[in-house]
Amino acid sequence: MTNEIQLIKDLQSIDQKEKAFRSLITLYKERLYWHIRHIVKSHEDADDVLQNTFIKVYKSIDKFKGDSKLYSWLYRIATNESITLINKNAKRMQVNNEEVQELAVNNLKSDVYFEGDTIQFKLQQAIASLPQKQQLVFNMKYFEDIKYKDMADILETSEGALKASYHIAVKKIESFLTGN
Repeated sequence: MTNEIQLIKDLQSIDQKEKAFRSLITLYKERLYWHIRHIVKSHEDADDVLQNTFIKVYKSIDKFKGDSKLYSWLYRIATNESITLINKNAKRMQVNNEEVQELAVNNLKSDVYFEGDTIQFKLQQAIASLPQKQQLVFNMKYFEDIKYKDMADILETSEGALKASYHIAVKKIESFLTGN
């Protein structure tokens, strides 16, 4: 925790900002990439969103008040940037968000960075069939094992609502996978 406080101070300091920002990227780049990747599905989109996330963090770190953990703030920005990209793609293609997610999942088969087998692909299809909020909650809990308390900070909602969303998402995914 002390390290996080020092990192924030350094990020907000004119003299230390560049060095601290490089440390921040090293610390969070991989975790944020996979968080984003689970939302947007494609490697290229995940790279773009990750870059946008770090640009936004760099530009607005001075506004960070420490009301939440630094990583919760980073995840919130990454999540919002991911959703923005999905919405932009939906608008560009004149389809809804769910259709964008289905297309993204279908493109996984040809994505050289996707290493999943048939079962992973089916799971991704099942996740894509969920409403956006349930997708986020399921991905954060199942793939990243984020605690509900931290998820509540990131998504700015109650732990109870998140637990209910996750439970419903799991039921829908089970139903999708078993064909019931």
